[in-house]
Amino acid sequence: MPLGPANQPQLIRSSQKDEYYQTNLTNNANELFHTLAGSRRWLQWRKEIELLSDLTYYVLTTLSGYQTLGEEYVSIIQVDPSKRRIPSRMRRTALIFFHTFVPYLLDKVLICIENELEAEAPPTSRTWRPLSHVRLWMQRAVGMLTESQRKALVPLVFALQQGITLLYRLHVALFYITGGFYHIGKRAAGVSYLRVGNVSGDDPRISNSYRLLGALSLLQLGITLTLQFNNLRQTQRARHEWKQHRNLIPSHQVSQSSSRSSRCILCLEERRNTSSTPCGHLFCWECITEWCNTKTECPLCREKFQPHRLVFLRNYN
Repeated sequence: MPLGPANQPQLIRSSQKDEYYQTNLTNNANELFHTLAGSRRWLQWRKEIELLSDLTYYVLTTLSGYQTLGEEYVSIIQVDPSKRRIPSRMRRTALIFFHTFVPYLLDKVLICIENELEAEAPPTSRTWRPLSHVRLWMQRAVGMLTESQRKALVPLVFALQQGITLLYRLHVALFYITGGFYHIGKRAAGVSYLRVGNVSGDDPRISNSYRLLGALSLLQLGITLTLQFNNLRQTQRARHEWKQHRNLIPSHQVSQSSSRSSRCILCLEERRNTSSTPCGHLFCWECITEWCNTKTECPLCREKFQPHRLVFLRNYN
């Protein structure tokens, strides 16, 4: 039976088909668990239900030595780096681990660290929760940090979360250009694909289209990174200028008769360099940009917004 390397359209269609069946399996599991355990338990365990659903799908297909429904749909098979044998059971187990467990663990650990850094006091609840032992260890580790160290680590955790998202985007862009591995987990496990039958040469126009798409994706990623670094530089410069401006006028010289409406609720002082959120609430420029480093929402009404939508109100009294 003739075999040839799988191309980008086949890998993408296979992944989309697998995601479709995984979503159906997850939705059915969620509905069943929600009916039996109630909303509270479901909210606590929904991530674990999704993980178990994905594990069930891949154990019944990949680990058992069968094609997934998506792979069968486009007639492709998994092979190891030699391109001559199907992956061993150990390699297939590593593939499932990298493809399902690692994203789950990263998401859970980063959210747990973020919550511990922002928590004002340790929780008193002793009920068992997923990754409870890891959470207790993180509580002890964060408890050893000073307040300034905790505040400094919060933006780093946020940057790491954004960096993981950008890494996924970079990997997909490289896949469009070179082909090969559509998922990072399969690249880590060394599992690639061969197509069965119809091994004639691909239409070069299709490959060129995907290369163009990959180049545009890399360009978009570069623009995104440039804008983020530029926003960071502007925030740092504004913070420095704001601190210098505050040092010029000591707080005890501020008029005591200023109304409560002219005060910033974040620093509880008279607003300096008044800035407005998209929802219309007013804060100091430094205060609201500092807030946006950790939460992209209004401190008053909790409306979500992107930091670039902040408006600096010049000559505002």
